[in-house]
Amino acid sequence: MTTVPTVPPPPDEQPASGQPAPEQPASGQSASGQSASEQRPAPPGDETEQLRATAEELRKQVSELEVQARARPRIALAEGILVERYRLKEPREAFALMRQASQRANIKLHQLAAAVARVPGPAPGAEAWLSRRPQHPAPSLSTLEAGTLDAANQGEVLGAALRRVLTVTGTDMGNVQLVEDNVLRMAKHAGLPRHFTDYFAFVEGNTACSRAAAASHQVTVREIASSPGFDDETRRVILTSGSRACHSIPLVDDQDTVRGVISSHHARPLAGFTQAQLRALHATGRTMGDWIKWHQDTVLMDALEDLHRLALTPR
Repeated sequence: MTTVPTVPPPPDEQPASGQPAPEQPASGQSASGQSASEQRPAPPGDETEQLRATAEELRKQVSELEVQARARPRIALAEGILVERYRLKEPREAFALMRQASQRANIKLHQLAAAVARVPGPAPGAEAWLSRRPQHPAPSLSTLEAGTLDAANQGEVLGAALRRVLTVTGTDMGNVQLVEDNVLRMAKHAGLPRHFTDYFAFVEGNTACSRAAAASHQVTVREIASSPGFDDETRRVILTSGSRACHSIPLVDDQDTVRGVISSHHARPLAGFTQAQLRALHATGRTMGDWIKWHQDTVLMDALEDLHRLALTPR
């Protein structure tokens, strides 16, 4: 448990009226026997740093609790489904199966848990979860200009897409968010401090990225300090992260469904981008929208099949 530091009283504070004065210690000694130098209050700068460190630790704990609060009901629901479907002894077995399958597919456990709850289960006694499922090749990722990529590796592809956006926009700060349950969830980031990624772990509105997702087009905030599109706390978090401007690109698939957003952050106000830059960013957004759709329809469904096989294997 984090302890908030106690601010010592001023050295000249007097006892309350009606209370006996304390016994005077010997010269150079406090009532506790400590020297005056040992009793001297910490300099104000040290106290400020202690309070700042405590506040940062509390912010981290709140962020972690929010992530757990959002993910846990989804995981618990999936555990219950698997326990009943495969006659498991306890939820821990279901969690272990999902963890193993998600690690083998290189996806997040909460993504697999959501699929377990969303996708109709296999027929009783079926060897496959999804019978006659069509297989589609991965879309081309050439617009990312990242060489050969493992299309099934979510982290690798998201990282390549983020690097491409940062290269085009000329900055080293940015992040990728994926749409999950109508919320933008942080999936990848670069050059941004912990308090930024914690604060924007889940985004539902009042930001450039949410406006880009809602409108399905690129959004530029030329100067965050004077933009009316942020509340005071959101603006403070962005500015204290070293960002003075940002640009958000929606990730849109071939059905015009927004699958996520990539945002670049800039240390100075923006004058804007050239048409060539905007076209390159649009192409990246389209490529990634198609890839996310393919990944969810293919890699995630493959992970469900793997989970099904693992559950059927005698233990």
